[in-house]
Amino acid sequence: MKKTLITFAIAACFLASCKNNADKSKPNTEEMPTSNYFDYSNSDDQITGGIKMIPITTPKGTFNVWTKRMGNNPKMKVLLLHGGPGGTHEFFENFDGYLPNEEIEYIYYDQLDSYYSDKPNDSTLWTTEHFVEEVEQVRKALNLDKDNFYLLGQSWGGILAMEYALKYQDNLKGLIISNMMASAPEYQKYADEVLGPQLPPEIYKEIMDMEAKEDFSNPRYAELVMNHYYTEHILRKPMAEWPEFINRAFSHLNPAIYIYMQGHSEFGMTGNATLKNWDVSKRLNEIKTPTLMIGGKYDTMDPKYMEWMSTEVQKGRSLTVNSGHVSQYDDPETYFTGLIKFIKDVDNGEFK
Repeated sequence: MKKTLITFAIAACFLASCKNNADKSKPNTEEMPTSNYFDYSNSDDQITGGIKMIPITTPKGTFNVWTKRMGNNPKMKVLLLHGGPGGTHEFFENFDGYLPNEEIEYIYYDQLDSYYSDKPNDSTLWTTEHFVEEVEQVRKALNLDKDNFYLLGQSWGGILAMEYALKYQDNLKGLIISNMMASAPEYQKYADEVLGPQLPPEIYKEIMDMEAKEDFSNPRYAELVMNHYYTEHILRKPMAEWPEFINRAFSHLNPAIYIYMQGHSEFGMTGNATLKNWDVSKRLNEIKTPTLMIGGKYDTMDPKYMEWMSTEVQKGRSLTVNSGHVSQYDDPETYFTGLIKFIKDVDNGEFK
């Protein structure tokens, strides 16, 4: 009997020890912090996974634009303005690899006449004035305001972001201009005097000869531009190594609006492009919103000019990354480190 009691006691101790060890191996869910960053429950866009088609009122009728919210953060919400004109939100898709870990909310958005939005195909709507009002309607629909609203515009989106800030900056918490100068003539000058002459002389001459003849549909033009210019100043990798999301974005580009506003040439804005004479360089000092200017060392935009822009706004910061025009993919570590720091510095009241 005594032996049986001893055996039972040993077994009981063993079981108790196992239970204690098992309890230690289990996470204490009561003490672990929880995040609602990806909690879409009880939101009006839950059933669509964050997608909203937002009606935009225009003089030519009401049309819908596509948006998709990624995450939740009541204090940091970044609306992304894609390039082109006529590009898509797809150029920003690698933001998924960086902003969620910081719990920064961001919103994809295709502007009117871009791939995922309505396409009235009406050139009277292809103006900076229209697109500024479109952004303002999107802002209201998404409940963005001066306490949470960061606006990030890249390339043509940078033009749009500057124009928006000059009219509606009281609605902004922070402004990010990525890969865009404040003057189309200065952009043209940089292309003519710096970027073009960097090409092999025989290649540059052949390209310019075709541009002079407006032979833009010639497959040779695309071949030369892609293999000698795009891989040096747009995305600095061989074309075969360009990521799927960038290739998809280019395949979805709307050429009609792009040519109308930007022009055929990849060397500045030429011909009858409506943005050819756009210039707000003398108005940058009106922008009092905390602003980050991002330029690439090998960008189609002059990085030194981008640095200068940061000194012209009232509260500016400059970030130059080791990249071409698609800075978010060419040099993501520098790009996102600087972008995230800016957003959080503004949010924490530490921006200087």
